Amino acid sequence: MDYSRILSRTIQEVKPSGIRKFFDLAAEMENVISLGVGEPDFKTPWPVRRAGIRSLEEGRTWYTANAGLKELKIEISRYLKRRFELEYSPDDEMFVTVGGSEAIDMCIRTLVNPGDEVMVVQPSFVCYGPIAQMSQAKVVPIATKAENGFSLTAQELREAITPKSKLLILPFPSNPTGGVMTRAQLEEIAQVLRGTDIMVLSDEIYAELTYTGEPHVSLASLPGMWERTIVVNGFSKAYAMTGWRLGYACGPQPVISQMLKMHQFAIMCAPTVSQMAAVEAMRSCDEAIQEMRDEYNMRRRLMVDRLNKMGLTCFEPRGAFYVFPSIRITGMTSAEFCEALLHSKRVAVVPGDAFGACGEGHVRISYSYSMEHLTEALHRIEAFLKERGIHA
Repeated sequence: MDYSRILSRTIQEVKPSGIRKFFDLAAEMENVISLGVGEPDFKTPWPVRRAGIRSLEEGRTWYTANAGLKELKIEISRYLKRRFELEYSPDDEMFVTVGGSEAIDMCIRTLVNPGDEVMVVQPSFVCYGPIAQMSQAKVVPIATKAENGFSLTAQELREAITPKSKLLILPFPSNPTGGVMTRAQLEEIAQVLRGTDIMVLSDEIYAELTYTGEPHVSLASLPGMWERTIVVNGFSKAYAMTGWRLGYACGPQPVISQMLKMHQFAIMCAPTVSQMAAVEAMRSCDEAIQEMRDEYNMRRRLMVDRLNKMGLTCFEPRGAFYVFPSIRITGMTSAEFCEALLHSKRVAVVPGDAFGACGEGHVRISYSYSMEHLTEALHRIEAFLKERGIHA
């Protein structure tokens, strides 16, 4: 049977994730230190685990409402107001999803029609472009630069806008670069968008992980931006709850109601146990977030300092838990560097072009791992460079 004639042409044209390729290779090798996956090495805080266990013991394992537990949505509303000056009604301006990834998918598929243009700020997380592509939209990459802190500038946005522009995907703090957007920078972006019909998907999954001393600012909190912004967030990164698979989307009721309709037919509802645990996370884990952020900050400083001393020029990330050093000094492509490092020194990192063509010449290294693992990985990377005659 010729499956190429049977399968959807659209899905066949989508390339597999560049992250997974190296993760799968590393999984088949011994003595590998994998710094390729953005997953906290912390255990989910005990009060959260305890709440999940309690929900199982009490038999709370039934379906919830499609939009999620009312109790959880109330806590999300309080949290967003407390932390980011965002106001959303728990009744009809938010719903709970299976991870932030589902919220991203629902948002893109709800907003775009075939032929619409989706502007994707890059380098960025790998899912945005493929989901837009599967929705038969045209992906318009907007390349950011290290000299601008990998932030989106108003000029870059203006140059990307056409009459077909429908959606801007704004992923800050950024995976993979660690770039952030300040209030002043976001105001410049807002000035470009006001008066247009362009919507914004603001992926704020790393909002709690910033290291500038200034709190994260959401585009939706600026004048005139609430009504055109869908905020996506979740519990995976800030609360070390990756396996619980829980996120949420917030925005204007006319958009959220349509996203929820798709969620009803595709998913039904997010896991009940995870939702019960998340209620406790929102109520009692601000201190745990701070403790994890402080630890990430120490790791961040270690990585930036060591990589720069090796000669791998590294922009200082101001958010998330990744560094994105340049490997151009080696003369290798990103993929060649990653393959050689993996086979020679058993260290797995991700080629920068997995996050968009403008990521070529860089690699992404996650510091969501223990200091012990990071230190050993850095020793191996340094040895790898010295064997090739590369010194700072």
